[in-house]
Amino acid sequence: MNPIQEYFYRIDEPERSTLLFLRKKILESDTENITETLSFGLPFFKFKKKMLCYLYYSKKHKKHYISFYHGDRLDHPLLISEGRKKFKILLIDESEDLPVDLILNLITEVKQYIK
Repeated sequence: MNPIQEYFYRIDEPERSTLLFLRKKILESDTENITETLSFGLPFFKFKKKMLCYLYYSKKHKKHYISFYHGDRLDHPLLISEGRKKFKILLIDESEDLPVDLILNLITEVKQYIK
């Protein structure tokens, strides 16, 4: 297993399946320009080799989240900044339907800010 796969397989179910599904959707949304790397021990998604978003776990909220670069330019009521300057996060609740369309729309919006 590569390090990115190891990251996901250390996560318990049902969170693992939710994050793997989200990972697949993000990578499939733009197969030519979105790549995945492991940075700081976390799965990062890059658009044309520039930071796009990453997945992590919030100890405060006890939930996984997706963090969007250029989040300071995004305006959506579900996004939380919590003092971050360039990022906003979207908490992922595996007991609810994953807002895939919202996430892909936010990724499309972030891509517009990447030069």
